Amino acid sequence: MTRVVFMGTPDFAVPALAALLSEGYDVVGVLTRPDRPAGRGQRVEESPVKRLARANGLPILQPSTLRDAEARAAVLELQPDVITVAAYGLLLPQALLDLPGHGCLNIHGSLLPRHRGAAPIAAAILAGEAATGVSIMRVDAGLDTGPVLASASLPIDPEDTTGSLTAKLAALGARLLIATLPRWLRGELVPTPQDDAQATLAPRIAKEAGQIDWNQPAVAIERQVRAYSPWPSAYTYWRGQLLKVHRSHADFVVEVPAGAGPGQVIPVLDGAAAVAGSGVLRLDEVQLAGKRVLPISTFLRGASGFIGSSLK
Repeated sequence: MTRVVFMGTPDFAVPALAALLSEGYDVVGVLTRPDRPAGRGQRVEESPVKRLARANGLPILQPSTLRDAEARAAVLELQPDVITVAAYGLLLPQALLDLPGHGCLNIHGSLLPRHRGAAPIAAAILAGEAATGVSIMRVDAGLDTGPVLASASLPIDPEDTTGSLTAKLAALGARLLIATLPRWLRGELVPTPQDDAQATLAPRIAKEAGQIDWNQPAVAIERQVRAYSPWPSAYTYWRGQLLKVHRSHADFVVEVPAGAGPGQVIPVLDGAAAVAGSGVLRLDEVQLAGKRVLPISTFLRGASGFIGSSLK
């Protein structure tokens, strides 16, 4: 039986590990990132992958780095035939890449070579792409630069957020891994090198990236709202208070009042919109700091002076 070491951390990786287990692979160990504080209370939480691994009685390793001899020795002791990776969060050094006879395979949440890096799903939404997908690649020493074994695509729904699209791609990636792995182990697949000239990068998202620039076109801000949901959320400021925009949509039909500049809130049927660099952004769900997420109609009932104010 094929000995598999699985490396992954967030929700995106869970379906792949679950699929390996359901297909009867001998998962001899799971590597996931160390437990970290999360949420308002900063309680230390286990990763989603760790919770699944623990529920199935799998050996769990949580090194903070893979570059020391101790971490490599721990993986070597597991004697994997293949290592499968999904959103693990650490680059694999060459010593680990050379360890398993069948190499290391990674599930990446884009159609490589587009959107290499830590945030490919948000990047696809920000770019306004009609479709995205997953790629199974053989890991090399670069950042998502290895040759591709298989890929699968799906459309991006106009309402998709990074949260909803991540769930779809995680399920698609798990199915593709299970379809690809047996053929790879039998030597039936020849990896295809990526075309570096077509590559784009999707670096890790900073919290500050969520701040809305109202000089941007409304369609770009709408994508920002979707791409940064659930984290870090798109946000602006009203009367000095942080205001998150959880749902919105661009509108190019609403007539902008004369003299209304970017960020000014104007009334629209059943709600409010903010003027953008071009078009307006209808505000569908918002959240004032320390308050609940509210539909705009409910928010307006308790936000005197919101209409006509300027968002910064």
